[in-house]
Amino acid sequence: MDLFSQAYPDFTVDYRVESSSSLANTIEEEYDAGATQADVFMSVDAGSLGAVANAGATASLPSEALSAVPSSFQDDQSRWVGFAGRARAVPYNTTQLSESDIPNSVQDFPDASALQDSMGWAPTYGALQSMVTAMRQIRGDDETRSWLESMLDAGISEYDNEFAVSNSAANGELAAGFANHYYSLRVRSARQNAPLALYFTEGDAGALVNVSGLEILDGTGSAELAGNFVRHVLSSEAQEFFATRTFAYPMIDGVPPVGDLPSISDLNPPDIDLTELADVSGTVDLMRDADVL
Repeated sequence: MDLFSQAYPDFTVDYRVESSSSLANTIEEEYDAGATQADVFMSVDAGSLGAVANAGATASLPSEALSAVPSSFQDDQSRWVGFAGRARAVPYNTTQLSESDIPNSVQDFPDASALQDSMGWAPTYGALQSMVTAMRQIRGDDETRSWLESMLDAGISEYDNEFAVSNSAANGELAAGFANHYYSLRVRSARQNAPLALYFTEGDAGALVNVSGLEILDGTGSAELAGNFVRHVLSSEAQEFFATRTFAYPMIDGVPPVGDLPSISDLNPPDIDLTELADVSGTVDLMRDADVL
């Protein structure tokens, strides 16, 4: 926001920073009351964007902005678009594990001997809950509950957030864990010699590529300005900012990811509609039923 204000002296913005779920609920309530306050909703996950879109509270996005982003990272009804990619990954300690020790599917993790009593996750964290929501779509509730219970039986440790999971893997307190890819890059940016690497599973919920994204809200009095804001967020300059400052995956061609990350086209995420990640409440209920929460 500061950079936008520097580039455009007449641009001013009032913004609120809260959890995506809290903001989504507020937007839906305001929309139902016919009193929409905001022009644009920016969220760290597609689930919250999908919840607002499914409530009918969004306006269509500029077509030329959408054309720059792969279809898998935007809503098929032009209601939201991703501006930064977040790949699920397995941060692991390279002195304790090699790639061959890690199964190619998270479904096999509970039975992997090298991972017994040595993994960590952050079940209260939205990113892990999105992964479980994706698993419910792919495997169904019964199989997902069984997997959660099996991970508990395998001795997985609970952390408050995924940076802590990644940092603990680098410290050797864990052999591996579940986290978004950029947390390991943040650890390594501060500790270049940390024995930490990333493993990407394929085609399953553990390979989910979620997005931070944005949508224009129905009822805005600044639709043209909001559309220009979307275009700028998807510009090469802004995409490079997200890639180099937050280690996110860029959403447009011509801007590479940082470090030694595989390109986003080389990843093999599951074929699911990210809008369907909106069913977080069902996931939370399932995780509670499995004694994960």
